[in-house]
Amino acid sequence: MSQNYFYLPNGYTETIEKGIAGVRRMNGGLSKGNQDKEKEILRLRKALESADAIVIGGGAGLSTSAGFTYSGERFKKYFFDFEERYGFHDMYSGGFYVMRLEPKIAWAYWARNIYINRYMDAPEPVYQKLLELVKDKDYFVITTNVDHMFQKAGFEKTRLFYTQGDYGLFQSMNPKIQKTFDNEEWVMKAMEAQGFIKDENGIFQISPVGISMEIPTELIPKCPEDGSDMTMNLRSDDSFVEDEGWHRASAAYAEFLKKQEGRRVLFLELGVGSNTPVIIKYPFWQMTFDNPNAAYACVNYGEAYCPKAIEDQAICLDGDIKEILNMVSDVN
Repeated sequence: MSQNYFYLPNGYTETIEKGIAGVRRMNGGLSKGNQDKEKEILRLRKALESADAIVIGGGAGLSTSAGFTYSGERFKKYFFDFEERYGFHDMYSGGFYVMRLEPKIAWAYWARNIYINRYMDAPEPVYQKLLELVKDKDYFVITTNVDHMFQKAGFEKTRLFYTQGDYGLFQSMNPKIQKTFDNEEWVMKAMEAQGFIKDENGIFQISPVGISMEIPTELIPKCPEDGSDMTMNLRSDDSFVEDEGWHRASAAYAEFLKKQEGRRVLFLELGVGSNTPVIIKYPFWQMTFDNPNAAYACVNYGEAYCPKAIEDQAICLDGDIKEILNMVSDVN
């Protein structure tokens, strides 16, 4: 394997360009693979068992299957007041909307968002089920998810690469400060400041006397280095801070892939959509194409497909990840 396949510490641009070029070599269009779900479940189980190594690519659909939905009941429980006043109906839209509001309101919103998507446990044990299937294998995880669910489920920290950031980290608005800062203590204070109270299980609930949609001005987060404004450590543009931890994880991922040349590698893609295919999907396709001993598995609801060029090496399973992992686990 060459360095075309992974994200190096010096940035994304070169890798993206090479990844796209590699996919263009796979002429022939796309395939949904074998449509017999039972056979594909069995093939996935066998691929997991026979693999020398497993590279897991986790996307938003994986956390959605675990119950981390950005709309519906979870949104209405914690953001009903924001919805009533400002008219947005999901957490994703809300993150953009509150940028125009005064900081004490915007940060009240983000405290709630971070709390339920980073510090609360996922409603469904999907990540735990995945770990059961791979824990005895040589594995590595690359994910665009920022909710920390892999690590909370018990995956080894040294085998994880969070490419797009972490809800649990802040970064300074000052570009000279290339560090990140843990936000758990701040989140808890900001939740309490809005009137949320913890129940007997230690989970913040809405107080019977109501909650506030803002935090005190003095609680607005400031950089401990120079007092500058803070923002989330989430990749949205070139101001995203790739700190020392990010670089270590990137290098570890690169080293892991180098060791897999010619081996029986399973590239297991879970819930990866088409918004950022150059991070997981395209490299997985390319590495499978270039290694005849590799297998590629795509598990996704409504978006399970592969290039026809790797059709014989691919397993495409269209459905809920939770249900499919349970089926794979139950195969005798």
